Formats: sequence, structure tokens, C-alpha cells
Amino acid sequence: MTQSPGAQFERLLEIMRRLREPGGCPWDREQTRTSLKPFLIEETYEVLEAIESGDTAALQEELGDLLFQVVFHAQIAVERGEFDMAALLGRLAATVGTPREALVQWEAIKQREAHTAGRRRSVIDGVPRALPSLLRAQRITSKASRVNFDWPDARAAWTKVEEECREAADALAADDRARLQDELGDVLFSLVNVARLASIDAEEALQGAIEKFRRRFTGMEDDLSAQGKSVGSVSQAELERSWDAVKAQERRR
Repeated sequence: MTQSPGAQFERLLEIMRRLREPGGCPWDREQTRTSLKPFLIEETYEVLEAIESGDTAALQEELGDLLFQVVFHAQIAVERGEFDMAALLGRLAATVGTPREALVQWEAIKQREAHTAGRRRSVIDGVPRALPSLLRAQRITSKASRVNFDWPDARAAWTKVEEECREAADALAADDRARLQDELGDVLFSLVNVARLASIDAEEALQGAIEKFRRRFTGMEDDLSAQGKSVGSVSQAELERSWDAVKAQERRR
């Protein structure tokens, strides 16, 4: 008979506790919150890759690995006398309702915690600095939009992209590297706003563009190889002709 999810979860917590005990796994015992950070990030990205691949078996495996990281951090909290898994799950369950209610309640909890700690909490707090830049920009601007600090729509936001592009062009013409870096950052940030307002994930859009470039570049290498050439042995003009040929072939497919 298959055990219930609750029983399986209790078993997982017990396994984690034993791994951290004296006489448990030496590697697990020496881990800290800081040492586990790279693994938490890595497992998160592997979940995302499994989602993108559509491989449900891989998704099941990677979600399990990510859950193990959560359990690991909870066990460290138990050892430090901070909280246990029951408290973590209870707090999570307390925020569940309609999506809007959950969001409002979550923000209220965060505000109370900040007040108790004697600090001010910004509307845009809570977005991890470790996130990829495009995703972080999208999350921060999404938070700002909750208090109506936003463009009315994607078309309106595009005017800011055009403005920032002109300023970046001026910096490039002036050969002002510091200013150019600042202006290019503004261009990217403005593009994220357009993507968000158009209900497009900016990170996913860029990943798609990167994959398209990779696919076309390797196609160009194959095209030249079939002619007995390599990308390092031909002129730029010939590279561009081969690139255009690959693009045309891709469109025909």
C-alpha cells in the first residue's frame, strides 16, 4: 500500500535529521546555509530546465531535489532553535486563499515583521539579488505596479525604450563608456517593462533568442563544413552569406 504524502514527508524529515546527527553523513553534517546556497540555485535552474523540456519524469526528479534543499534548510533551522517544518508549513498555509488575498496577506505579514524589527519595508522589497537580472527587473517592476506606479500599457512603455535607445546612442557616439553602461542598463530595464506589460516573460524571451542564435550559428558551421571550410577560415562577407542561407532554410521549414 502506497504511503500518504504526509507519511512520506515525515519519513524525509527523519532521514534528514539522521543525516545531520553525529554518526550521520559527514558531508551533510558539515553543510551550512551559506555552503548550500549554490545547490539551492542549481536545483532551481534544473527544475526550470525540466519544465522547459516538457519531461515530466525529469520534473518529478528535479522537484524532489529542490524539496530536499528546503528540508535541509529547515533542519538547520531546527538545530539553531529558530523554527521547525511545522512552523514553516503553518505560516505558508496561513497565506493561502484567493491569489489576491494571499498576496495582500503575505505583504501584511512582511510589513508586520519589518515593523517588529524596527525597520521600514519597501513595496519592492523581497526580490532576491541572486535572481537573473531580467527576472529580477520583472519582479521589481511587477511589485511597483501594485501601487499603480506603472505605464498604462506596453505601447506606452515602448516610448521609454526609444528614449533610452537615443540616450545610449549619444553615449556611444561620445565614446563615454561609463555613461554607455548606465544607458544600456536603462534600455534593458525599459525592455523588461514592455515585456511584462505584454504578458511576456523577459527571461524566457532572451533565452529563446540565445537558443535561436546558437541553433543558427551551429547551422552556419555545418553549412561551411559541408563546403570544406570553417568559420575561422572565411571572410566576414562569406560568414554573413552562410548565416543568411541558414536563416532562409529555417524559415522554409
